[in-house]
Amino acid sequence: MTARIARIRRHPIKSIGGEDLGRVRLDAARRLPGDRIWALLNEGGERHAGPVPARWLPKSCFLRGAAAAGLQAIQGGWGEGADTGPIRLTHPELGELVFDPETEGGRLVEWVRPLWSADRPAPTRLVRGPTGWTDANQPWISILSLSSLADLEARLEMSLGIERWRGNIWLEGLEPYRERDLIGQVLTIGGVELRVTETIGRCPATSADPNTGRIDIDMPAALDAQFGHRDFGIYAEVVTGGEIALGDEFGI
Repeated sequence: MTARIARIRRHPIKSIGGEDLGRVRLDAARRLPGDRIWALLNEGGERHAGPVPARWLPKSCFLRGAAAAGLQAIQGGWGEGADTGPIRLTHPELGELVFDPETEGGRLVEWVRPLWSADRPAPTRLVRGPTGWTDANQPWISILSLSSLADLEARLEMSLGIERWRGNIWLEGLEPYRERDLIGQVLTIGGVELRVTETIGRCPATSADPNTGRIDIDMPAALDAQFGHRDFGIYAEVVTGGEIALGDEFGI
């Protein structure tokens, strides 16, 4: 069976923004380059981070969509071909912010503050991760299926889009939910090999409409009602590195 890469996505800042890529180089035992390299630490996370965080920290240490649905409506990143320098973000209510994460993290803190509830630990600073601030503490890449998404949208009778899932690679050409059968198998894209590790359990962040930042469904409950679990998508580890691009075929 073959499937093609339909979208490649990275999210330079955890829970904040996201952008499409045409191609990217994957390295063995590494996350997708530039994905969730930065994150906004909160007051609770300061107890664990230290001046320069040197280890992976759990998502409770950061601002995240599960705790503030409005964050889900932020779009943007560095732009194709860049992984340093200014990041451009947009939000339907906040407008636009262009800032350098290396030197102007405080501007981002103030820009997103209206989206964050006053009864939660307040945002403090933007921090760079030693590898990446993904929810999984392993260096995995997330893979999702457009066929599965289309089936879920039909079941729920609503458009969901891809942004709410914050996946790295979207495939087209698989039968719906076929990806769930691939745990333990190795996928190949040219010379790149990816070992599928486990399914992705979904949190309340996926309940927010990424166009508005407002809750439009209880997604974990909806998944549970449809399938008896809250999983959507799979994780994979890069075994053999190389470049991937839109349209590349997966061999399964």
